[in-house]
Amino acid sequence: MSVEILSISKRYGEQTVLKNLSFKARQGEVLGFLGPNGAGKSTLMKIITGFIPANEGAATVNGLNVATDPIAVKKHIGYLPEHNPLYLDMYVKEYLRFSGASYGIKKGLKKRVDELIELTDILPERHKKLKQLSKGYRQRVGLAQAMLHDPDVLILDEPTTGLDPNQLVGIRKLISEIGKEKTVILSTHIMQEVEAICDRVVIINKGEVVADNPTSEIRTQLLTGGQHVYVEFLEKPGEQDWSSLTFVDGLTKISSTKFLVESNHSEDIRPLIFNFAVSKGFTIVSLRQNEKKLEEVFRQLTASTESITN
Repeated sequence: MSVEILSISKRYGEQTVLKNLSFKARQGEVLGFLGPNGAGKSTLMKIITGFIPANEGAATVNGLNVATDPIAVKKHIGYLPEHNPLYLDMYVKEYLRFSGASYGIKKGLKKRVDELIELTDILPERHKKLKQLSKGYRQRVGLAQAMLHDPDVLILDEPTTGLDPNQLVGIRKLISEIGKEKTVILSTHIMQEVEAICDRVVIINKGEVVADNPTSEIRTQLLTGGQHVYVEFLEKPGEQDWSSLTFVDGLTKISSTKFLVESNHSEDIRPLIFNFAVSKGFTIVSLRQNEKKLEEVFRQLTASTESITN
């Protein structure tokens, strides 16, 4: 169960929205799909789900080509678009049963609807018309609708828009649980959300991939100027103690026991600092990598963006 994007380009007239875009979303992970407004995120999601065609390249879902086998692909996909389309005059349960019937679900549809109403925590609102629901509850109904046919792949475009902090916790937990078994592509502008639930991050800018990294690594791998590590000792190392360390490209003394070590070394230098301390008989009180916030990395990679059609 995976989604593969292979050299996709999309143009509207003379304007190029996506440029030779390639990446893969794998089973058992939540992929954060990020980019500034106009970067082409929604366009790519519409291509994957078969709503619009690409000009070049291909998108496959579980090995099925979206362009040549769109009906089969849609059976594997659950899609929650940014602007969640709902039949506002329908009741919650009525709408979900109608959606399930449109998927061709016959056996056990009522039970499935009840399960998802409970799973997405819309039980208190289940007897209301959709037009009576808040934006947050409408998003939950949209998420329930996307999961009705138990798809292998979930594509969620800004799924937590309008949710209050308490609702956010529940939906994030739900998405994380789904991502353990399925493939989830999540587009959002909330960086805390990415850090909380995404296993990997793909950032696009002006239609091109500018980063594709595990969430745990992206902040340190994309730091400008190499690694920055803060270390504090119990003892007071002297300048001569540091002089033989080839991996140290810069050293700032914060206090007699605290130092900022800068390095262009390709590997994590924290084990090297630890070995240095052991060899000198020093006791390390703290040792931490200076990481940029994901928001800072995002701004660094998408600076000077000119708006294009999303």
